[in-house]
Amino acid sequence: MPEPAQPLPYLIIDFDSTFTQVEGLDELADIALQGQPNREEVVGAIRALTDRGMSGELNFSESLKQRLELLPARREHIALLVERLKGKVSESIIRNRSFFERFPGRVYIVSSGFREFIEPVVAEFGIDADHVLANTFTFDADGRITGFDTNNVLSRDGGKILQLRELELEGDVYALGDGYTDYQIREAGLANRFYAFTENVHREAVVARADEVLPSFDEFLYQNKLPMTLSYPKNRIKVLLLENPDPRAAEMFRQEGYQVDSVPGGLDEDELVQQIEGVSILGIRSKTQVTARVLEAANRLIAVGAFCIGTNQIDLTGCMKKGVAVFNAPFSNTRSVVELALGEIIMLARRIPEKSPKMHEGEWDKSAKGAFEIRGKKLGIVGYGNIGSQLSVVAEAVGMQVMYYDVAEKLQLGNAVKCRTLEELLRQSDIVTLHVDGRPANTNLIGAAELAMMKPGALLLNNSRGHVVDVPALAAVLRSGHLGGAAVDVFPHEPKTNHESFESELRGLPNVLLTPHIGGSTAEAQRNIAEFVPERIMQYVNTGNTQQSVNFPNIQLPEQQAHRLIHIHHNVPGVLARINNVLAQHHVNILGQYLKTNEHIGYVITDIDKQYEQEVIGELRKVEHTIKFRVLY
Repeated sequence: MPEPAQPLPYLIIDFDSTFTQVEGLDELADIALQGQPNREEVVGAIRALTDRGMSGELNFSESLKQRLELLPARREHIALLVERLKGKVSESIIRNRSFFERFPGRVYIVSSGFREFIEPVVAEFGIDADHVLANTFTFDADGRITGFDTNNVLSRDGGKILQLRELELEGDVYALGDGYTDYQIREAGLANRFYAFTENVHREAVVARADEVLPSFDEFLYQNKLPMTLSYPKNRIKVLLLENPDPRAAEMFRQEGYQVDSVPGGLDEDELVQQIEGVSILGIRSKTQVTARVLEAANRLIAVGAFCIGTNQIDLTGCMKKGVAVFNAPFSNTRSVVELALGEIIMLARRIPEKSPKMHEGEWDKSAKGAFEIRGKKLGIVGYGNIGSQLSVVAEAVGMQVMYYDVAEKLQLGNAVKCRTLEELLRQSDIVTLHVDGRPANTNLIGAAELAMMKPGALLLNNSRGHVVDVPALAAVLRSGHLGGAAVDVFPHEPKTNHESFESELRGLPNVLLTPHIGGSTAEAQRNIAEFVPERIMQYVNTGNTQQSVNFPNIQLPEQQAHRLIHIHHNVPGVLARINNVLAQHHVNILGQYLKTNEHIGYVITDIDKQYEQEVIGELRKVEHTIKFRVLY
């Protein structure tokens, strides 16, 4: 990559909780007190003194003195500390190791910590010993740490200011750190800017005084147009999660370094339009509608995650044309829905929805009227996808005869029998269960005519989508006694939050199980979904991999080589040729190239050598018919 356009400023970087994730003295105390009964108490006291000193609440020299008085450490403990600290370097510092190796003369580690453990850690990043400015321990004859060298200016209050004055650096100086003493460098006029580094610890008193807040070192390099390992700081990727997905989803995105905001319920179109600006990743479940109007307002949207199976609530084609990849969780809650369906079948067959309320009211109705075993009964499955086919296996295991109907050709499992038409299935089945997708063509798939075809006394289950069944028609056949019962988990109109009232013609009917869209609401399913969807999205963001996207051409990419160019364009002839012409004109070597198209878009991934002129990127963005373009490295 090219050299920075402007002279690189001197970087004054703190060590504890900045270069590393932890405070060195805190970790040294933890090591020295291994096996001691008062370990937690002493380490806690040292950490409290550290925080008071770093936030400016306690003057530094007093904080340091009190900490060392509590520290029962020896020389041999320092070697153990060094090994621990090497594994605790801040993640964004590790990512950008090449930056430190490339510009070692411009980086100083100025710390109130101790050279004995700082120098060997930063040496692995190419930082010379004479660019490490820190305190030094004093030891007694037996190797016990007795204190610190009081002649070292860094041991005094305002020590970093005194040290910077001695350095007499010429040119711009930027200070990066997590503590009040780092801010004081700027306050004294010895640094042009102070950056509060918050990747590991967030101190309000320090952040309030900063020129800029850095959630990572990537952000510093990005702001200053300096060479960085990542093509874009992850902290700038904003995630909006709606409808309460399992907390694991937010946890995974935060661990990746993304900003995460959550809204407990769903949002209507107007609300989502107001919130979507600046959002890179949107996570929803089944209530929130991602419409053309929402997409028009989504100025930075990269991907949408549906934390469920269905995606009919998302304008998939609109997303595709805007270069927004959509991912769902097609398998994660399959078993949960299957188990709910099996439970509903048994509960309805034994007329539990009628019996249980009577018992609660003190009525003893021991009649067997209308109750039956499910063994030997015919189960008709409409929709033989992931859920329908697994239910088929489970139902056979409990002795049911399984039939299925699907518009697509599907391989039957076990002894399941395929029906050629929906009518054939409805007329033969004792129990009908629906597991179709939410496409508009499935609206009122089961209406008055279809309900009339069903056997008298048959049962109907809908755990698919609310609009698949004509609910007033279902209520009518239940009241008339034509059907023996129903279980419904999904509805055409559902409350957006748990505080809204649920209204339906099915309320109050006997032998009807009503559940609030909980087919996939088990701890196992929600955890699986909350891991599966973020994993797919992060793979797409980090590598361009679109495997299992529901609207993008699916490409399983090999491991990235050097820099990767991601190009999404309208599917018209000649775009690939234009891309390659730009690369050829600038003598860019292609290491690998992958193209896949569908009826609307083309998706081109090109791995190239690291060495290229920056003009290449600008020209690729201007290629005609480009929808989105980004660089990964």
